[in-house]
Amino acid sequence: MNVKISQTADIQKFFQEASGFGNDEGSPRLKRIMLRVLQDTAKLIEDLDITDDEFWTAVDYLNRLGGRGEAGLLIAGLGLEHFLDLLNDAKDAEIGRIGGTPRTIEGPLYVAGAPIAQGEARMDDGSEAAVATPMFLEGRVLDLDGQPVAGAVVDVWHANTKGNYSYFDKSQSEYNLRRRIVTDAEGRYRARSIVPSGYGCDPQGPTQECLNQLGRHGQRPAHIHFFISAPGYRHLTTQINLSGDKYLWDDFAYATRDGLVGELNFVENAAAAAKRGVDGRFAEIEFSFQLQKAASAADEQRSHRPRALQVQGA
Repeated sequence: MNVKISQTADIQKFFQEASGFGNDEGSPRLKRIMLRVLQDTAKLIEDLDITDDEFWTAVDYLNRLGGRGEAGLLIAGLGLEHFLDLLNDAKDAEIGRIGGTPRTIEGPLYVAGAPIAQGEARMDDGSEAAVATPMFLEGRVLDLDGQPVAGAVVDVWHANTKGNYSYFDKSQSEYNLRRRIVTDAEGRYRARSIVPSGYGCDPQGPTQECLNQLGRHGQRPAHIHFFISAPGYRHLTTQINLSGDKYLWDDFAYATRDGLVGELNFVENAAAAAKRGVDGRFAEIEFSFQLQKAASAADEQRSHRPRALQVQGA
């Protein structure tokens, strides 16, 4: 059957009522958005001849997705988070806001309130010393003219050798592999940590279930996340994917971008290791950031996306 009723006046009036247009309460913005969601969903159902079984399977899937807390993971995997970056890039280009380190996705695993340090910090708690490769990360925060930005906050987080993140992985200590580092007078930050591993979606989880149906893998390369902020400068959300990883340019979350590849240099030199205070092989990586000037106070702030907050001692 080719029954098409979604565009009729009666159905449009019905969707307006369901979206709250018949009252003066609530949020006018949300009402507009919800009306569009209902209209577009109805059109999709008709255009693709979605069956009742398909519809209710999708509803069940959304329940399971939310129950597992994987909505943010699926949004990244379907490219919607990357699309937001591309959209913001296009908006910036249209008004001539160009230059600096590229933005890329935040991902769903940030935790607010990491310990803050001046100039340098150790990020790992030593629990993986027997299996991890020590990593020394450093760089500078600069403006578009290459001048140092002193007092910038480098908020950095990454996974452990198993691809897991503290807070979400309860076996790790509080804020393991998460730090905020304030740059020195030369705009420099330094961190001692461990080489992180990439990770894959839970094979039994709803995100991978969807990706399986799309014929796609759910793997991410090893990577390091950053928020960079400083008074008078535009907040930067970015990450670097690490060189040499199998999935460097095949990231299921589409986070790898030109200019955001971190070159890992592995060192096997006893004298150099002793100077670093470690035994055996270690890795070095240097990555600097360039910030755009803020056009307003709002530019200095990260988005108000809901994020986890560690409760000390929990």
